[in-house]
Amino acid sequence: MSTADRDLAIRCVADACRVARAVQRDLASVQEVLKDDRSPVTVADYAVQAIVALALAEGDSETPMVGEEDADGLRGPDRRPLLEQVLAAVQRVRPDATAEMVLAAIDRGDHDATGERFWTLDPVDGTKGFLRNQQYAIALALIDGGRPTVGVLGCPNLSASPDDPADEVSGTGSLFAATLGGGTWLFPGADPDADPQPVHASAGPAEADATAATAASDPAARPPIRICESVEKAHSNQSDAARIVAELGGDPTPVRLDSQCKYAVVARGQADAYLRLPTRPGYVERIWDHAAGMLVASEAGARVTDVTGRPLEFTHGRGLEANRGVVCARADVHPGIITAIERLGLAASG
Repeated sequence: MSTADRDLAIRCVADACRVARAVQRDLASVQEVLKDDRSPVTVADYAVQAIVALALAEGDSETPMVGEEDADGLRGPDRRPLLEQVLAAVQRVRPDATAEMVLAAIDRGDHDATGERFWTLDPVDGTKGFLRNQQYAIALALIDGGRPTVGVLGCPNLSASPDDPADEVSGTGSLFAATLGGGTWLFPGADPDADPQPVHASAGPAEADATAATAASDPAARPPIRICESVEKAHSNQSDAARIVAELGGDPTPVRLDSQCKYAVVARGQADAYLRLPTRPGYVERIWDHAAGMLVASEAGARVTDVTGRPLEFTHGRGLEANRGVVCARADVHPGIITAIERLGLAASG
C-alpha cells in the first residue's frame, strides 16, 4: 500500500458522494422519469460504480476491480432512459463522460476477486437507507496480499460529530479513510481537502487487554454494552443479538442504521459493537459489504471477526466463504461477546 493508493481511494469516494447526494436530492424527479420507486438507487449504484471505475482506471490502471454491478441492465433500447439518467449523474463530476465510457467503466467491475491485488466496491451500501433519505455508504477497499490495506467509507448522511445521534441525518456527511498500520482518519463533510481527524474506538490496546482479562474472570465486571445493527431484519438476526446483549447486561435498545456506517459508528465509539448474525443456514457475506468497514474499525482499535472469533478471510473470491457472520466490537468487549455467542449456542454452523 502506498500513500498514493489511499489518496486515490479518498478522491474516488469523495466524488462518488457528490453524485449520490445529487441523485438522492432528485429522488422524486428520477422516479417520475423512470416510473419506478426504486429507480433512484439504481441510478446511484450505476453512476457511483462508473465514477469510481473511471478514476481507478486513470490512477491505477493495472489493478482490477470487483464491483457489485454490471452494465447489462443499461443496454438495449428499452433501457435507454435509465442509461441517460445514469450518464447525467456521472456528468456532474465527469462532464466529458459518454454513454460508451460509462458502460465500459461499470463493466470494469467484473473481476472475480482472485489474485494478489484488486479493488472492491459497494457503490451504494444500504439501499433502503438511501431511499428513505437515511444512512447509506459508499465503500471502497484495496485487497493486497489477501487482506484489506486501504479502506474508505463515504457516509453522505452521517454527521462528522460523534456527539450527534448516529441515526440522525446530516447535511454535510463524513468520509472515513484507513490504511493497514496507518490508523483511521475522518474527513468532515466528506471533503478530501478537509483537515483529517484521527478516529479511535474508546479503549486503547493496553486498557482493552486489561479490561478483557477482568471481564473473563468476573462476568459482573463487564461494562454494559450498546450495539448497533441493521434496520432491516433480513440483514441480521435481531432476536439473537438481543439475547447476546441480555447475556452481557447491556443496553437493550440498539442503534439501528443501514450500511457500513455501522463500522464507522463503532470506530469512533458511538456504539460498542456491531453484530451481523446469520439469518439463515449457508448464507455467505460478500467481500464488498465488509472490506472497507472492517479496516476502518480495526485501524481505529476495534476488533473484527466472524461469530466464532475467526478473522475475516478475503482469499476466497467474492464471498467470505470461510466465515459466518460478523462481530465488530471495541477491543475490550469483543471477547465477552464471542463468549456469549458460544454460551448461547449461536456459533454453530448453519
